[in-house]
Amino acid sequence: MDATSKPTCHIVRPKHAYDGKQGLSYFEGIAAENVGATGICMHLLTIPPGVRAKAHLHEAHETAIYVLSGEAHTWYGDRLEHHVITHAGELFYIPAGVPHMPANLSSTPCTAVIARTDPHEQESVVLLPELDALVPA
Repeated sequence: MDATSKPTCHIVRPKHAYDGKQGLSYFEGIAAENVGATGICMHLLTIPPGVRAKAHLHEAHETAIYVLSGEAHTWYGDRLEHHVITHAGELFYIPAGVPHMPANLSSTPCTAVIARTDPHEQESVVLLPELDALVPA
């Protein structure tokens, strides 16, 4: 969408996936890149069994997660010292700038809707490779 276009409504059918910096594949969703969003980004994520993301944070952008099916383990904090498990039907909030690492330790896929206050798909992602070894593979 160019700067002279008038904003309009869009339907997005998530058919195509892209590989995020975090090491996971996201289905295309609502973002600046495809609908011209200016304040939100929302995607569908399925984490396969036994897969975890790279440790990362989102600079100055909040994240809200709704788990549709399965369960996700997430380590978070400056040294990934906190751990939670989010189950289907639960929501999880991650404040801006908080390091985190999600993983699926189960034998079934975990699918979630991810929304961030950054309208761009990957611009606010900051990888934290120095934290990856803090959570056993």
